[in-house]
Amino acid sequence: MSDKDITTYLAENPRKIGALFTLVLLLTQAGNSAAGWGTTFYGP
Repeated sequence: MSDKDITTYLAENPRKIGALFTLVLLLTQAGNSAAGWGTTFYGP
């Protein structure tokens, strides 16, 4: 999918812009949360 196709799709469906923003926000928060629960290994 090219950038023009995505731009056209979002221009025709403005509600999807908010949905995509919310999805990216949730994924960002989930990534930070998962990184915080990481385990550190100190060598062999």
